Amino acid sequence: MSKKVKSLLLKKNKNKIVSLTAYSKNIAKILDKYCDIVLVGDSMANVLYGMKNTHTINLDNIIQHGISVSSAINKSLLVIDMPKGTYNNSSQARKNAKLIIKKTKCDAVKIESNNKNYQIIKELVKNNIPVMGHIGFTPQFKKKFRVEGKKNNEAKKLINEAKLIEQAGAFGIVLECITPSTAKAITKSVKIVTIGIGSSSYCDGQILVTDDILGLSGFYPKFVKRYANLNSIIEKAVKKYSKDIKTNTFPNKTNFLYGR
Repeated sequence: MSKKVKSLLLKKNKNKIVSLTAYSKNIAKILDKYCDIVLVGDSMANVLYGMKNTHTINLDNIIQHGISVSSAINKSLLVIDMPKGTYNNSSQARKNAKLIIKKTKCDAVKIESNNKNYQIIKELVKNNIPVMGHIGFTPQFKKKFRVEGKKNNEAKKLINEAKLIEQAGAFGIVLECITPSTAKAITKSVKIVTIGIGSSSYCDGQILVTDDILGLSGFYPKFVKRYANLNSIIEKAVKKYSKDIKTNTFPNKTNFLYGR
């Protein structure tokens, strides 16, 4: 187990864990100052590429963005999502996870649970590949969004799923859109860290998509808090730039590289 993973596990029940997504060096450089975990998420499919879901983002996309993000990460634990279809079996998962780590030098990979792939987690951990799990609403496997854990039988299944992921060797689990009571029960039931998204403050930490909190994505569900409106700021800057060109006030002499 790496020092970064050990350090993260020591935060359970002591300090809240801060996590955000990054797809580029410039954003990652800022996030690294404040985050415990930086995730190169397959959410880039929606945020950057305008895809309807995360199903068609591929390994090359993830790796290229991972390389960019990795170049700016020093302190944070860098986790990279394994895209849908890249871990259908243990052999495929091992091959692709090793490639991701080799190319990006990330600290861990994240895979979504389908209630069947515990053996894949075991295989990766056995090969010294740190793994983060993901339960609740798992976009790679579930088409219809809904909050999970409302009923007792649902809650029990989610708690059991989390325990099995822990037993498989994962160091943490993302809990997505799970009821507060169930998220609380899961967090108490496992020794590994839980990172919530739309799953209450009872989790050991939180993660959101950076573009969402900055007002860039246009996606603002109830569980997202917008901390800035960069869309408006960028539009004002572009509008001013456009006006300066049309009125011939840019470029002026101070912008000339040489001569007059």
